[in-house]
Amino acid sequence: MTTTVPRYALRVACPSIRGVTAAIATYLSQSGCNISDSAQFDDADTGRYFMRISFQPQDGHTLEQLRDGFEPIAAKFEANAEFFDETEKKKVILMVSRFGHCLNDLLYRWRIGALPIDIVGVISNHMDYQRIVVNHDIPFHCIKVTGENKPEAEAKQMQIVEGSGAELVVLARYMQVLSDEMCRKMSGRIINIHHSFLPSFKGANPYKQAFERGVKLIGATSHYVTADLDEGPIIEQDIVRVTHAQSGEDYVSLGRDVESQVLARAIHAHIHGRVFINGNKTVVFPASPGSHASERMG
Repeated sequence: MTTTVPRYALRVACPSIRGVTAAIATYLSQSGCNISDSAQFDDADTGRYFMRISFQPQDGHTLEQLRDGFEPIAAKFEANAEFFDETEKKKVILMVSRFGHCLNDLLYRWRIGALPIDIVGVISNHMDYQRIVVNHDIPFHCIKVTGENKPEAEAKQMQIVEGSGAELVVLARYMQVLSDEMCRKMSGRIINIHHSFLPSFKGANPYKQAFERGVKLIGATSHYVTADLDEGPIIEQDIVRVTHAQSGEDYVSLGRDVESQVLARAIHAHIHGRVFINGNKTVVFPASPGSHASERMG
């Protein structure tokens, strides 16, 4: 009978101190762990050090034993350390309004296993996508939001998030501004997607504005949500070229595609523990070998 060896990972963020890399590697080696992938970054500007390691425990150590044994090292280097099982799927809540391209893309990636997450609910302020969500056996929650009921609506949203045990909230083109209180409460656990025209083209139809100005590049940005609207630490970005011969509708279609891709990549990086918030910026390590593999083709 073949025994499956667990796949664990360790995230470390600490002040930049000599010897931290050696201490971590030595600890894992002496604990009977085989390191399969490692990435680190020493930020000279902030004086912060970041590291992510994938490894297999070959001497039977549990995650709890490894975590407890690492505490003296974490204390010595003043490190925030997180051990986790790479095979465990994070619970995610999706929020959407009336633009469904990101939602549909995420549902497909989730269905084929390209995004190894557990979607525990979809929250919307409209009923447009109830059927498609329910057909995926995912709970759908319609919470109308107005200027008068916003605090009550947000309280209901937080009840759903907390009741489901969601570890991440994804704004998949959710067109309502979250309160400062919710942003602070969920700091580092809300990801948003928007076009990359800010601050040049704001409002309800930025692609039309971009078309009228004849831009040659359009794109998308995915970032963590903070109290400062659309100014949180950036996780992922991408662009696509457009020409003078393309229409405003072409801009919208191309923008829709790049938004979907960028949001999916940002979620992938977050759920695999590859993103570290570093002040107003992020450190995003490359994906580990095999982490993009799908469970099935369609």
